[in-house]
Amino acid sequence: MSLLMDRTVVVSGVGVGLGHQVAAAVVRDGGNAVLGARTEERLARTAAEIDPAGKRTAYRATDITDEAQCGALAALARERFGGIDAVVHVAAWDSLFGGLEDADFTTWQAVLDVNLLGTLRMTRACLPALSERGGSVVFIGTQSAVAAPSEVRQAAYAASKGALTSAMYSLARELGPRRIRVNSVLPGWMWGPPVETFVRFTAQTEGVGEDEVRARLTGRMALPDMPTDGDVADAAVFLASDRARAITGQSLLVNAGELMR
Repeated sequence: MSLLMDRTVVVSGVGVGLGHQVAAAVVRDGGNAVLGARTEERLARTAAEIDPAGKRTAYRATDITDEAQCGALAALARERFGGIDAVVHVAAWDSLFGGLEDADFTTWQAVLDVNLLGTLRMTRACLPALSERGGSVVFIGTQSAVAAPSEVRQAAYAASKGALTSAMYSLARELGPRRIRVNSVLPGWMWGPPVETFVRFTAQTEGVGEDEVRARLTGRMALPDMPTDGDVADAAVFLASDRARAITGQSLLVNAGELMR
């Protein structure tokens, strides 16, 4: 039996990478995918690719920093498919680089508004529907929140995602009596568009082959293959499904064993 047969999953942050893969995995595993992102063109392209008949997807342009837009996406799920069984939060601002010394805290606040508060806004918008029959909330965090990489500095991103993981514990307690589970997936280096760009840029900057750059990253992993964004999507779909009905308040590292906890 498919993991998400006839279940409805809201997916935020559907772009060309992980969000697309999560949406595709939901449909693949029998579910209905309600897609949100700021760019409607990307939403339309993803929906057409993963569900050509248009029977198991719906989408609406959504900025998760806007409470009304979050509510509209949740309403779309109810209007089209009758309810919400899970929410997978992929939407994030992950392109701000730097550490503390060069920090622009005004921009940091904007990152927090997307990654922490935006995720919580979207969760709250879905709560009435989730409370009707229970379900699952899945945050996409980052390994960087617990072990900063040496290759790049993303202090604001790591801090915001670390705060989101802390919020997860409180929400798991708060929402558990309604049979709503709350968990996090923490990817490490994940082969997909962002990491492909990083590897290509680093190779060009240093004048070395892309295989060499990639080998530096995988050399620290217990498994010889870097996880893909599809692997992370599969973990999120598992946590969204009833196969994980007894799992809440947990963080799952998907990192090929680079960091073990």
